[in-house]
Amino acid sequence: MTFSDALENLKQGKRIARSGWNGKGMWIVLVPDDSYGLGSKVPFDWGDKENHLKQWIGMKTADNGFVPWLASQTDVLADDWDIA
Repeated sequence: MTFSDALENLKQGKRIARSGWNGKGMWIVLVPDDSYGLGSKVPFDWGDKENHLKQWIGMKTADNGFVPWLASQTDVLADDWDIA
């Protein structure tokens, strides 16, 4: 599927991956704005937290890590996306 299709699947809570990625078992997922793990503690006074904590895309890495992910131009233009 295309990156546009992949984004729609992310928004539905699905994990997606590219067949062109070299690492085994890698996938990305949309991390909701209420999943920061900060609870009521934040690193500084944000005031109204609900308006500042935003969604982001995280990647499960080949070495079983989980990191923020940013699409490359190759990722955006690829059509080898699939549900993981």
